[in-house]
Amino acid sequence: MKKLLTTALVTGVLATAASVAAAGEIAVIVKTTNSSFWQNVNKGASAAIEGISEHTMTFNGPASESAIADQVALVENAINRGVAAIVLAPSDPEALAPVVRRAFEAGIPVAIIDSGLAEGSEQYFQAFLSTDNCAAGQQAAQMMIDNAGSTGKVAVMSYVAGVGSEIGRVGCFVDYIGENSDIEIVGPLYSQSQMATALNQTTDLLAANDDLIGIFGANEPTAIGMGRAIEQAGKAGQLVAIGFDGNADLQDMVKSGTLLATAVQGSFQMGELGVNAVADILAGTPVTDFIDTGVVMVTKENIDTPVAQNVLY
Repeated sequence: MKKLLTTALVTGVLATAASVAAAGEIAVIVKTTNSSFWQNVNKGASAAIEGISEHTMTFNGPASESAIADQVALVENAINRGVAAIVLAPSDPEALAPVVRRAFEAGIPVAIIDSGLAEGSEQYFQAFLSTDNCAAGQQAAQMMIDNAGSTGKVAVMSYVAGVGSEIGRVGCFVDYIGENSDIEIVGPLYSQSQMATALNQTTDLLAANDDLIGIFGANEPTAIGMGRAIEQAGKAGQLVAIGFDGNADLQDMVKSGTLLATAVQGSFQMGELGVNAVADILAGTPVTDFIDTGVVMVTKENIDTPVAQNVLY
């Protein structure tokens, strides 16, 4: 059951923060700024701050999702300069937990977006906004079974092992396939969210497994690299390929038939609702502890519909 939280209800420290932080900086810190997905989060955060006169907003992130120490340093810097609140997409659930605890102890409310923190850290942040990654992985798995069949090999191209979104998204995809079909899973292989790495990994995998019936690319750079490898190998349309996220490259691959579908998160909503959540906390307004930002399976058939266009970027 979802709890209603206010700054005053969390701790006296945060209640004090709400009273003194009538105006201040909301620091939005994502996994990397070098991604259309995270830039769409920025657009959502920017849209939210336009309607909040009491605060300003900054947007930052490391050069890559695997630069975890750099992201920790960005959060530490935000705490040190006394920001009013933080909206954080943690690259690593364990590595970011201590610095989020430090923010809590400093009286700085935090909204976590996209990926969760380590178990036991729930008391240190006030809201979690995310796609239900497990449900999204299961939805992609069911689409795979429906279109590729229930026997054969399906490869899984993942990104950074152990990230909260990856655990739900990929873990539930693999588990669902195992529980509902006789499909053999190949992988997962981890691209570290590098498109070129995913391209090379997929190229090698396709060459070594010419009997693949399907392949799943679990985030934006991984799915783009996967799709380009499929095209370069001349195998577009020869196996069921499902991606994740929705930038222009992935949209083109859906339209061309390289990808049967791509699962698109509400990245704009993560930024918009994340900023609104911490602004509400600072104002003493109740917020729910979990906000589902949704996912849409975008296919050639529905890509031009409003439901798809509202999440594509």
